[in-house]
Amino acid sequence: MHPPIEDYALIGDEQTVALIGTDGSVDWLCLPRFDSGACFARLLGDEDNGHWRIAPVGADRCTRRAYRPDTLVLDTEWETDEGAVRVTDLMPQRDKAPDIVRIIEGVRGTVTVRSTLRLRFDYGSIVPWIRRADGHRVAVAGPDSVWLRSEPEVRTWGEDHSTHSEFTVSEGESVAFVLTWHPSHEPRPALLDPHESLAVSVTDWQAWASRCRYDGPHRDAVVRSLITLKALTYSPTGGIVAAATTSLPEEPGGVRNWDYRYCWLRDSTLTLGALLSAGYLEEAESWRNWLLRAVAGDPADLQIMYGVAGERRLPETELPWLSGYADSQPVRIGNAAVNQLQLDVYGEVMDSLALARSSGLQSQAHMWALQVALMDFLVTAWRQPDEGLWEVRGGRRQFVHSKVMAWVAADRAVRTLEDDPGLGGDLDAWREMRDEVHREVCERGYDPERNTFTQFYGSRELDASLLLIPRVGFLPPDDPRVIGTVDAVRAELEHNGFLHRYSAEESPVDGLPGGEGTFLVCSFWLADALHLTGRTKEARELFERLVGLCNDVGLLAEEYDATAGRQLGNFPQAFSHIGLVNTALALFGPDDAG
Repeated sequence: MHPPIEDYALIGDEQTVALIGTDGSVDWLCLPRFDSGACFARLLGDEDNGHWRIAPVGADRCTRRAYRPDTLVLDTEWETDEGAVRVTDLMPQRDKAPDIVRIIEGVRGTVTVRSTLRLRFDYGSIVPWIRRADGHRVAVAGPDSVWLRSEPEVRTWGEDHSTHSEFTVSEGESVAFVLTWHPSHEPRPALLDPHESLAVSVTDWQAWASRCRYDGPHRDAVVRSLITLKALTYSPTGGIVAAATTSLPEEPGGVRNWDYRYCWLRDSTLTLGALLSAGYLEEAESWRNWLLRAVAGDPADLQIMYGVAGERRLPETELPWLSGYADSQPVRIGNAAVNQLQLDVYGEVMDSLALARSSGLQSQAHMWALQVALMDFLVTAWRQPDEGLWEVRGGRRQFVHSKVMAWVAADRAVRTLEDDPGLGGDLDAWREMRDEVHREVCERGYDPERNTFTQFYGSRELDASLLLIPRVGFLPPDDPRVIGTVDAVRAELEHNGFLHRYSAEESPVDGLPGGEGTFLVCSFWLADALHLTGRTKEARELFERLVGLCNDVGLLAEEYDATAGRQLGNFPQAFSHIGLVNTALALFGPDDAG
């Protein structure tokens, strides 16, 4: 049995992350990058697929756990009959090699603690060769090498292709483990001082968190969300992955299991807005620069997602040796949706770059030329059907959200050129496109009988992305069609107080069996739309319920099963935390506006 998704906490070094359960087990870790092969894959299989558990002998779940305030340093405590211990977990900012530091401290009495390290490279499929060297246990398999040491040294032995340690800690005593990865053809990296790295990590994270400009209700949740976004950032490039994991299911036992360890363009504007509004200009500029590098090239080849360094090829493969979380198969790595056409991403890119320019981020010399090239392509391409925001696998449609975002692209291009005519561009063609798209969406994407926009032209289905229509400026919030759409989406897609993104079990475009949970970012969009349409009290009540879904350490997955009361989908999910930050800023920011 797998623990609930919300049982996990996150540590990371801004190049990869580890997930640690309430039982003290590291069940997911990809090295050296977010999208590398996992050396701990119990999350998607069983114990033999790799994990590292540290806990008192005979103990199960911890008694309590929490991040140190405004950090990504996790403290987990156990109360036992013999006493109490605390395990502190962190991944220090790396110099060259990634490290996991686990420090066990005696809090009260004398407690016997056991460490069980089961390394399995390449997503739990390869058992490494383990030897002793220079006071370390060294595991090697192909390109991967991991070194484990403890300070002070404790009794350690090998058994069942695992490395075990057992020791006692009394009040005031501590034992520190350091696990370090490096390419197997290179020499061992310099030794890390675990206690110094702890002190530096706490100081650095708290200094970073102190830059947050938000000072409204639920500030702790907002800061935790921003720290999570920072943890999901690949610092060498500025790319932000959608989630830390692959194949956590949208429906337990189902097939909706996808790899989210890549960077999606659909997230770009909302991410940039959250970072800028919260005061993180350096991170916003890094994300903008990643975006410019990733989309460079022929505009016709623009992808919906890229690797953390801008890689384009992300082939989708299934891993049959992994049973899947809660027997949800297949387990996938890579993402075939990379080959889809999603016209909304052109609007996301244009909107992001317009926001960056208006916010005072230093412009890049080639930025406007790239935007002109995107618009030259989109002027004719916007009429095509596409797979849409949600990457459906049931065929292309004329999705209303995609058309609205094509309008956004033209609108931002027109506004930019009107503000700075010296930039140059086909202003007349862009204005004509903007007007034509607007007219077509209002004629073909709107159902006058029900007073609502629809998921795609001619359909009766609804889609939560329609809630973004007033946010992007396509229509004003007080337009009767906007109010009608908000009400219709709420009536048809709401379930136990939260929102589905669309009706997955009834939609002809989905192309997949089974259902899914309520989609958390869509529920944040509903709160935003309620606020914009003058129903701020309802918006704040919904926001309170959404914040209440965070787990005990403030993390959110992609979805929520409102019937079973559990989180679903990849975890933690950047889109959900971006929604939390932006909605808090909209509801409680200095001007109560987004």
